[in-house]
Amino acid sequence: QVRVVESGGGLVQAGGSLRLSCAASGRTFGSYYIGWFRQAPGKEREFVAGISWSRSSTHYADSVKGRFTISRDNAKNTVYLQMNSLKPEDTAVYYCAARYGVSAYTSPETYDYWGQGTQVTVSS
Repeated sequence: QVRVVESGGGLVQAGGSLRLSCAASGRTFGSYYIGWFRQAPGKEREFVAGISWSRSSTHYADSVKGRFTISRDNAKNTVYLQMNSLKPEDTAVYYCAARYGVSAYTSPETYDYWGQGTQVTVSS
């Protein structure tokens, strides 16, 4: 079983940057696919970006392509989400999730392990 813990959220002005971290405990990410999701008030949880730990392939939602970058650190068993050029519409609770597999899984229902979430607020 994998336990994931997010960190790095906060308040930032539009155009600014934040880096979120997702650390795994219990076991290594190994053959898992790790996804970042976000949920704004009154909206459904949506896929933001994901990475296959074993293949290191990455995937992004169209709304964040060119602004967000997902990466991993093998030694720290941690996945990062670097968010640049932030917009007020990026405001949401951001969640890290993990599931076994290597493909790009964008539906939150397919993930087995979730973190507690971290708030990102972008002011205009």
